Amino acid sequence: MDRRSLMGAALAWPLASLPGPARAGSQVEEPLANSVRSALSAAVANSAPPKPSFDDIDQRMAYLRWLGEMSERLKRRKSEHVTRIEFLETVWYESKRAGLEPALVLGLVQVESGFRKYAISSAGARGYMQVMPFWARLIGDGDPARLFHMQTNLRFGCVILRHYLDVERGDLFLTLGRYNGSRGRPEYPNAVFANRRMWQLPGEQSGR
Repeated sequence: MDRRSLMGAALAWPLASLPGPARAGSQVEEPLANSVRSALSAAVANSAPPKPSFDDIDQRMAYLRWLGEMSERLKRRKSEHVTRIEFLETVWYESKRAGLEPALVLGLVQVESGFRKYAISSAGARGYMQVMPFWARLIGDGDPARLFHMQTNLRFGCVILRHYLDVERGDLFLTLGRYNGSRGRPEYPNAVFANRRMWQLPGEQSGR
């Protein structure tokens, strides 16, 4: 179920408290080779709910510690416990499935939508990860309204981010710029990097 098989806090809480508008830029609709389109379509097709599995008890305990810590950090954004846990479980599942760091995805969601499920940007991007509607046509079922569904939005966002990371040969700075439609400019990647640090556990923090 990992990405390869599919396709080959306290540091700044004042910033987190600002609601602000959705900050998505305008992801550029680029021509996709048939093989790439097929791979991306396959990557978003299975909408089964997240069911994490672990090889041993230590991995499971590490996941539960992560879930508990992230739940505390997210409480001011999502006050309802069940909703908060469901969101975090899905973020963890979809980010791991795509071979991404959960903290990076949480940082991106914070910058893009402020954790608002129904956020819409001025460019028309939708939901938590501000997915542009053209992706529903390119690799989904053609219904952009489904991008407001939590798991669908996170699934699309993680798959698209992974695709851009592959296109940019692992360069996360350029990847984030491409995701936002501002490739080469520092403002958006730097904002995501700063917010990612809020969602890293002690010992995980690094530069980019």
